[in-house]
Amino acid sequence: MAGRLQGSAAATSSPLPRALLLLAALALFSLSFLSLRSLRPAAGPSLDTTATVSSLAEAADKPHPVLPLQSSSSSVYHSPGAFAAGYAEMERSFKVYIYPDGDPKTFYQTPRKLTGKYSSEGYFFQNIRESRFRTDDPDQAHLFFVPISPHKMRGKGTSYENMTVIVKDYVEGLINKYPYWNRTLGADHFFVTCHDVGVRAFEGLQFMVKNSIRVVCSPSYNVDFIPHKDVALPQVLQPFALPEGGNDIENRTTLGFWAGHRNSKIRVILARVWENDTELAISNNRISRAIGELVYQKQFYRTKFCICPGGSQVNSARISDSIHYGCVPVILSDYYDLPFNDALDWRKFAVILRERDVYQLKSILKSISQEEFVSLHKSLVQVQKHFVWHSPPVPYDAFHMVMYELWLRHNVIKY
Repeated sequence: MAGRLQGSAAATSSPLPRALLLLAALALFSLSFLSLRSLRPAAGPSLDTTATVSSLAEAADKPHPVLPLQSSSSSVYHSPGAFAAGYAEMERSFKVYIYPDGDPKTFYQTPRKLTGKYSSEGYFFQNIRESRFRTDDPDQAHLFFVPISPHKMRGKGTSYENMTVIVKDYVEGLINKYPYWNRTLGADHFFVTCHDVGVRAFEGLQFMVKNSIRVVCSPSYNVDFIPHKDVALPQVLQPFALPEGGNDIENRTTLGFWAGHRNSKIRVILARVWENDTELAISNNRISRAIGELVYQKQFYRTKFCICPGGSQVNSARISDSIHYGCVPVILSDYYDLPFNDALDWRKFAVILRERDVYQLKSILKSISQEEFVSLHKSLVQVQKHFVWHSPPVPYDAFHMVMYELWLRHNVIKY
């Protein structure tokens, strides 16, 4: 018996060196492959070999922000390498089909306007048509855009009840006319709305709310927002009244700032606890224009930390304002999905607190060292380009970041 055991042991041990050699060879091959991939140029439309000559010429005339491939510990991205690779692949191959139905003069296809607090919706409607992502061939499409604009409906005085009926009839008409919805029960379809009433307008189609991708400016869990399925659309109030802030730390002498309406529980508490504090500039009303021109916007320049408490219904543009003016945003909300959260590491350029932390707000902000604040501010300046809309869109702007979020979601859809 002992002899058999020894023989068995010898038989199993003899192939071991060969196995180790094989593993070493595989490891060497993998490292070589990764090294070669790392030598590829950074992502950018000007390097897209599938682009047409005309699009290359247009790209050459536009500034192309360079993605900073920093180490994971210092980068504003969760994984700089993964983001660069995914973004490049999105630029090369991502295609979206826009349903052609609906009269553009009513509620479909075209934006109402590109200004105001709902302008993000309008910019997306316009940008998708200006971009290389659009395809007229549904067989090439990764996703399908349902181009109905609740913002335009509201602008024409449409009631909430009628909006629900219009949306329901339009979507059901698309389902009956085209075969694409039924392939995935709508999982590869998405709609975009930045109007709080617009989010409610789709509630009459629960199968769409549950299955389709919702790109919304109200990414709070209390409006049926589903993280990792839906996309948080940044609410950007453009055009900005003043230039972006940056490299101006010495001018930021106010510890914290917030001015707004008490339209949520957390805002009521924030104003009640801190409105008389001498180090925090907290006001329970927006700063009146009668006090002076652009006083509200200029306060962002003088402040280190801008408080962004959750409000009722649609999220305000305060987060994007804070980023634009170089004021580190303090997210004060329990249930909120931050824009571009799959790519950006918000803790590198923002302070994220629970609502219960409002009572210790001042001590928390004062506990942040100058070195930590400088790091937050430096990272904040790096992400400013992601929170601006352009027409036509430019690389790494808000439109491209929304498309990147959609690109990530299309990868989990199976036909």
